[in-house]
Amino acid sequence: LFIIGYGIASYLAFLVAFLYAIAFVGNFAVPRTIDSGIAAPTSEAVLVNVLLLSVFAVQHSVMARIWFKRLWTRIVPQVIERSTYVLLSSLALFLLYWQWRTMPAVVWNVESTAGRVILWVLFWAGWATVLASTFMINHFDLFGL
Repeated sequence: LFIIGYGIASYLAFLVAFLYAIAFVGNFAVPRTIDSGIAAPTSEAVLVNVLLLSVFAVQHSVMARIWFKRLWTRIVPQVIERSTYVLLSSLALFLLYWQWRTMPAVVWNVESTAGRVILWVLFWAGWATVLASTFMINHFDLFGL
């Protein structure tokens, strides 16, 4: 029961992180977004944001490697290895969302209505592709269930 509960809790953490990612990048419905994080000068924002992205990228990539899994499963039982990976990846994303620094200048902007519509279609198509691809490779196994 603990393993099932742990897997479900890890999956729910992923689900919240995934949905928050959509709102975070899309700039809506959440307290902190890519454009409304903690105000900071450009140099601080770039440094902190690169570090936050690096924490996620390193954790996510290293823990996915076979050599790491062999070492890791000496500490964490193999049956919860995947759920632990999902949970730690989600926690790294939560850290990013929480500590994200907003850059004071506009990085890019699209004025054209047609351009905005195209970008929103691509935005939603991209998230749909990400979600659909998880089901193509066994969604529940991928997330530790």
